Amino acid sequence: MTTSRPRETSALSPEEFGAESAAFPSHRWGFGAFLLVEAILLASAAFIGVLAGQPAHGRPLPISTVLLGTMLPTLIAAGAAVLVTLVRGNGPKLDLRLEWRWADARVGLKYGLLGLVLTSLSAWIWTEAVGSSNATSAISAVVDDRKMSVPAAIVMFGYLWLVGPICEEIIYRGLLWGAVERLQWRSEKWGRMAAFLLSTAVFAVSHLEPLRTTLLLVISIPIGLARLSTGRLAGGIVAHAVNNFLPAVAILLGALGIASF
Repeated sequence: MTTSRPRETSALSPEEFGAESAAFPSHRWGFGAFLLVEAILLASAAFIGVLAGQPAHGRPLPISTVLLGTMLPTLIAAGAAVLVTLVRGNGPKLDLRLEWRWADARVGLKYGLLGLVLTSLSAWIWTEAVGSSNATSAISAVVDDRKMSVPAAIVMFGYLWLVGPICEEIIYRGLLWGAVERLQWRSEKWGRMAAFLLSTAVFAVSHLEPLRTTLLLVISIPIGLARLSTGRLAGGIVAHAVNNFLPAVAILLGALGIASF
């Protein structure tokens, strides 16, 4: 009995999910791989912080240090996640469902726009409730009032808008999602739902911003729904990038001294 190639649709039916799952060979990594990558993320951030040291009294950290400290840990962790799939699995395309389809991009755009509206509304409510200083993200706090050169500001914008979402999706809705689905579930549906719920919660908590965890949950849900709806990672990446676009623009303008938010 042969299985036909899945149709290029915006979302997969349960039958199509089953056909796609059968087409992917199983991998030999699970929660241990995800915990290893999380440890690498935290350890690399701590190591870079130690190397950077404390700035001289009254002097801010150099912009190069801010950029490296912000971007490198996530890049290293995402690289480790991809390496896990190459060493213990079938590569990122199969294990992480890291495959580009325009239909997935359209779904990601839809959920990303929905998430942008929900996030903007939730951020306003949250700011009114806890105050603007407590509602500021960790990255915003790091780059706040730091004037950057145009190249440095563009690099930061590119990371916040696109590179960061790709890396975070590889870690949370790629590696962690795959670890959850690898468990023995009563049905494909239960496995996908468990992966969605756990990755959404862990994504929010892993940012280590306790005051913003509730807001991060709101941000994470539409991104997870894009991953859940398409069955592949590209939908989540597009949704994440769309959601990050306006905050990245705001930080870009602030870093260039054009506007402050």
